[in-house]
Amino acid sequence: MLRAVPDFPEPGIQFKDLTPLLADAHGLAVVTDALAQPAQAADLVAGIDARGFLLGAAVAIRLGTGVLAVRKGGKLPPPVRTETYSLEYGTAALEIPADGIDLTGRSVFIIDDVLATGGTVAATVKLLQHAGATVTGAAVVLELGALGGRAALAGLPVTSLHTV
Repeated sequence: MLRAVPDFPEPGIQFKDLTPLLADAHGLAVVTDALAQPAQAADLVAGIDARGFLLGAAVAIRLGTGVLAVRKGGKLPPPVRTETYSLEYGTAALEIPADGIDLTGRSVFIIDDVLATGGTVAATVKLLQHAGATVTGAAVVLELGALGGRAALAGLPVTSLHTV
């Protein structure tokens, strides 16, 4: 249920598309249950833009917690907290609201679809910690092992459901 898309979003990148898996009711349920297992102690789930929103919301429902959408830069109204980071093919920024949600002392578990270089999850960790949260771990559906993303997340418990 994984679709490989060559040369997307740039030439030389082999994009791993989880859309077929997410569109399958049984597949989504199995993935949701597996991602929820390591997140049991968290009181909030953070889903990273964009497929992490879907997975994070499903996990939060399973756990009985809320979900925080970690957005790509420029998508939220001000004021925002921002963290800039490097991707394997450029730079990007992530944001969360700077007010309206108090993260001080909250245990937050991060959910995303793919772990590549680790930059996106590492930036999310920094963003949440700067807001006062304690990040308890992260889980992804797919890890691209050759890109070494775990090295950027030293000390953070990371669960990957599948590694290629």
